[in-house]
Amino acid sequence: MEALNVNTLDEAVSALFGNGLYVVSCRPVYGGDINESYRLSLSDGSAVFMKCNTAKNLSFFEAEAKGLEALRKTKIIGVPRVLGFGTEKGQNRSFLLLEYLEAAPRIKGYWEIFGRELALLHRADGNSCFGFESNNYIGASPQINTPKESWITFFRDCRLRPQIRMAEGYLDARMRRQCTELLDHLDSFLEEPEFPSLIHGDLWSGNAVCGPDGKAWILDPAAYVGHFEAELAMTELFRGFSPAFYGAYREINPYDQGYRDRRDLYNLYHMLNHLNLFGGSYLSAVRGILNRYV
Repeated sequence: MEALNVNTLDEAVSALFGNGLYVVSCRPVYGGDINESYRLSLSDGSAVFMKCNTAKNLSFFEAEAKGLEALRKTKIIGVPRVLGFGTEKGQNRSFLLLEYLEAAPRIKGYWEIFGRELALLHRADGNSCFGFESNNYIGASPQINTPKESWITFFRDCRLRPQIRMAEGYLDARMRRQCTELLDHLDSFLEEPEFPSLIHGDLWSGNAVCGPDGKAWILDPAAYVGHFEAELAMTELFRGFSPAFYGAYREINPYDQGYRDRRDLYNLYHMLNHLNLFGGSYLSAVRGILNRYV
């Protein structure tokens, strides 16, 4: 999908949908901390979800669009359809247009269905390399996705090492030594998976919503091909998922007890990222994880 370069939002709507459609109203909605988000009501009575930022941040939306399309292409779990993205010169802003998900009550077995669908997604990729077609973002931080044949190599070089470099100003001498030892001996703590998995990459409760079918839909990905354990670890980080979700997940994609020993190490990546994005309040969490492993 090519980026649009238009003067007004109405031009974008007309280019995408034709038939002389235009924006009737633009109502702010919650959409996260990085971008502004709106519900656009169109002249035919339909609605579109828009995220926007400054024009120079178009790469955020191009990366998000690629991640959403990769997840949606599996046809396994609910993912909003990408309608278009681009820049609106008249407002000096970039935008991403998605299908608008109307709220619906959760269906019976919501968490069990969510767990099974995520497990099926993790088993569906068939890719032989870890990484993604291009780099993207984890929150506002760059996320490197250079393909690697080894998961441990990928997690060391494309996940932990860049975040550790960014966090150096927060780390004391002991923590820097611990990071060096951890990177040098990462194969002592992690295992290569039986198969690579396409994962959402930033799956906490805020990035999963109940869609129009009453089932879970996933949003705002930092998608890549990795180890499904890294995804599960993220779902446990902020305790937002039901136990029923994990029980149903294991029915489709069982995982061994060793996952518990590896979970916090996977979440070190996210804690470092939070440290780099939001400051020193996350330093104690990073220190705690390092002390557990080295």
